[in-house]
Amino acid sequence: MRSLYPSIEPYAVHHIDVENPHVIYVEECGNPSGIPVVCLHGGPGSGCSVEHRRFFDSGFYRIILFDQRGSGRSQPLGETAGNRTLDLISDMEVIRHRLDIPQWMLFGGSWGATLSLLYAQSHPESVLGMILRGTFLARASDLDWFFVGLKRLFPQAWERLSKEIPDCEHARDIIDWYYSALQGEDPAISLGAACNWSGWGTLMVNWHKSGSGNHLEEKPATDAQRERLLAKVGIETHYAHHRYFIEDNEILSRIGSLPAMPVTLVHGRYDLTCTMESAWLLHKAIPDSRLVQVPDAGHLIDEPAMISALVGETDRMRELLQEKSS
Repeated sequence: MRSLYPSIEPYAVHHIDVENPHVIYVEECGNPSGIPVVCLHGGPGSGCSVEHRRFFDSGFYRIILFDQRGSGRSQPLGETAGNRTLDLISDMEVIRHRLDIPQWMLFGGSWGATLSLLYAQSHPESVLGMILRGTFLARASDLDWFFVGLKRLFPQAWERLSKEIPDCEHARDIIDWYYSALQGEDPAISLGAACNWSGWGTLMVNWHKSGSGNHLEEKPATDAQRERLLAKVGIETHYAHHRYFIEDNEILSRIGSLPAMPVTLVHGRYDLTCTMESAWLLHKAIPDSRLVQVPDAGHLIDEPAMISALVGETDRMRELLQEKSS
């Protein structure tokens, strides 16, 4: 089993003004002269963590981490105005040009994998390769599975998730109700909805772990925790409500335009949030892509088996890129 690389600190931190009022947090770690790799976090709305720096050989890679609009350390926290998929793709280009990077590798998981694919389809000339975890194609069928299909496995938790929604039959019913609750002016309703939404997601990504339970999330204890939860869920529901600002099945329908590049898809066998089917369909659609099925991992990036697989793939990509440049 491989483990994370040692902890490192950024050698540069940037706060980049993009479209008003958004200011994007960006950090650079590792080798300033190394091969650039950009880490795209999930959510949307989650933000990067210090552990994300550690999936890469810092002697080889120039590691770029950034928090997407309204997320993490970007400001304003939770802002949904001017926050669409095309805006995030545009921000990536601003970052790339600001840091004088001709091409970079993409490393993204879940929503970060979605954004990686959409960016690569829009700016293929800027991409050296991709390592994608927990493929999320953002189709209506993916949302139907997550918000309705899984009730057959977790009926008690689903009943709590949907109890305020009359005649709830479709993913759209749940998404639109929670979107309205988060956008409403009653703070108690917004916080309760945020806890229920977040709790359902937490259960789905931890279901296979011992002691994961079958309950929804408790309310956060501090003002700062409440602010971050409301911001995160506000952005998640904003994107889900607008169907991630893309056409249904847009990624697979456009994937043929992607030029030849090394692509690895890493997917946990226990992942119920993003199904193995999505990774398999994408693998079949991208010639010469590599599919790594992790038999004892789920959706999360920090599970030991997933860490081992991802570090193994960044090391493998290092060797490929070294051969290409020699």
